[in-house]
Amino acid sequence: MQIYSSSYSSYSTKLTNLHMIRSSSNHNQERNNYNLKQIFVPKSCPNLSVSNTQQLPLNQSVAAIVFGGGPDSELYPLTKTRSKGAIPIAANYRLIDSVISNCINSDITKIYAITQFNSTSLNSHLTKAYSGFGLGKDRFVEVIAAYQSLEDQGWFQGSADAIRRCLWVFEEFPVTEFLVLPGHHLYRMDYNTLIEDHRRSKADITIVGLSSATDNDSGFGLMEVDSTNLVTKFTINPKKTQQDLISVESRTRSDGTSSCYVPSTGIYVIGREQLVKLLRECLVKAKDMASEIIPGAISHGMKVKAHMFDGYWEDVKSVGAYYRANMESIKRFEPFCRFYDKQCPLYTMPRCLPPSSMGEAVITDSIIGDGCILDRCVIRGSVVGMRTRIANEVIIEDSIIVGSNIYEMEEDVRRKGNEKKKEIRIGIGEKSRIRKAIVDKNARIGQNVMIINRDNVEESNREAEGYVIREGIIVILRNAVILDDSII
Repeated sequence: MQIYSSSYSSYSTKLTNLHMIRSSSNHNQERNNYNLKQIFVPKSCPNLSVSNTQQLPLNQSVAAIVFGGGPDSELYPLTKTRSKGAIPIAANYRLIDSVISNCINSDITKIYAITQFNSTSLNSHLTKAYSGFGLGKDRFVEVIAAYQSLEDQGWFQGSADAIRRCLWVFEEFPVTEFLVLPGHHLYRMDYNTLIEDHRRSKADITIVGLSSATDNDSGFGLMEVDSTNLVTKFTINPKKTQQDLISVESRTRSDGTSSCYVPSTGIYVIGREQLVKLLRECLVKAKDMASEIIPGAISHGMKVKAHMFDGYWEDVKSVGAYYRANMESIKRFEPFCRFYDKQCPLYTMPRCLPPSSMGEAVITDSIIGDGCILDRCVIRGSVVGMRTRIANEVIIEDSIIVGSNIYEMEEDVRRKGNEKKKEIRIGIGEKSRIRKAIVDKNARIGQNVMIINRDNVEESNREAEGYVIREGIIVILRNAVILDDSII
C-alpha cells in the first residue's frame, strides 16, 4: 500500500483563501511603538468572567495559536536537530501537519505558529507548505519565531510567557476566542464542535479532555470534573499511571455530588478578554499555561469547562510513542490514518517528486512515501519515507525509514570516494536486515548490516557509534554511517 500527499490541485483548492505566511519580523518595525510597560497592572483581578455576546463564523472569530514544541529528552535523538512539530510521520508528513490540517478543515484560517527550540526545520516547512495560496490579509499561517526586545531581552520562558509577549501580534484581528494547540499531537478533531460547546456553556475557558483513561500521560494535567463538566480542580501530575486514573476515575464529594478525573490534552479555548486579563493583570509572572494559568483561572473564579474527546489521540512525546504512532498509521481503518478522506484531508508540503519505483520488491502492510527507489527487497509492516533507496536482498520489518533530503547516485559516491576507502551511499545497502528500528534522515547503512537488537537491550547510548536504543527500539541517528557487516 502506498500513501501519498494530498494532490497539489486539491491542496490549492482547499487553501485558495489562505494568506501567505508573514514572518513576525516583518511586523516589528510597524509595531515597535507598542510598549507593554504602559499597561496598568492592578493588585487584584475582580470580575473575570466575560460573557460571549457575539457569535461570528470561526474564520472571523477564532484564531489558533500552535506551539512547535520545546526540548524533550524523551524524544532525543529525534529532536537533536529539529523541534517536535517538525518530526516526520507516516512517510510524507510532519507532526505539525495534523494540527494545521485540523484548523483548515474546521475553517479556522487565522493560525499563528510559535516556534523557538530547534526551529529552523519547522519554520522552513511551515513557510513552504502553507504559503502562496492566500487571497486576503485575514487568512494566513504566520510563523512567530522567538525574539528579544528592549522590554524583554530573554527568550520565551514557557507557553504562557510566549503568548503574553506575542499579544501585540494576536490583537491585530478582533477575534473573540483563541484556540491554543500543542503542535506535536496526532488526532482528527472538528474544532467547530469544540467552539460551539464553549460558546453554548458560556465558559471562560474550555479544556479538551480524554473521555477514556490512558497510560500515555501527556503531562498537561488532570481535571476534576463534576456532573455538568465544570472543572473544579486542575493539577499537574505526570507520574500518574493508568491504574491510578482508573482508581480515581469517579468519586462522591462531601456535598453529595459526583466528580471524576479526566486527563487534559493541552488543547484550550480561551476568550480573548479573559486571556488578556489573565496574562496582563492577574498572573503577570506566570510562564506556563497548564501548571499556572489554568489553576490560576479556577482560583480566580473563572468558569472552566471540560469538552470530552473520545477519538484517536496520541501525544508523541517519546521514542516509543513515535514508533507506535507510525505503526498505527499503517492501519487504514484508524481515524487518524484515513488519508483518503476528502472531507478531512491531511495537508503537507507539495513536492515535485516522481512516483516510487519498485523492482521485484515484496511489500506487505506498509506505507511507502514519494520518490523511493526500491530494488529486490522485502518490506513488512514498515513506514518508508521519501527518497529512500533500498538495495537488493534487503529485509525490513516493523521499522521506520525516515528517508532523505537528496538523491545520491552511484557516480556521486564514486567522486567522493577514493581507492583506499569506499563511500557508503545514503540509503540501505545490499543484504542488510532491519527489524524494529527507526532510521533517521540521510543515514548511510552499508552492506550486510544487521540492525536487529541481537541482545534485546532496552536502553543504550551509543551515539558516538551512530545509534541509541530507547524502549528496545534501535534509533539510527540522522546522517549516521553504519559500516558494512556491522551487527547492532
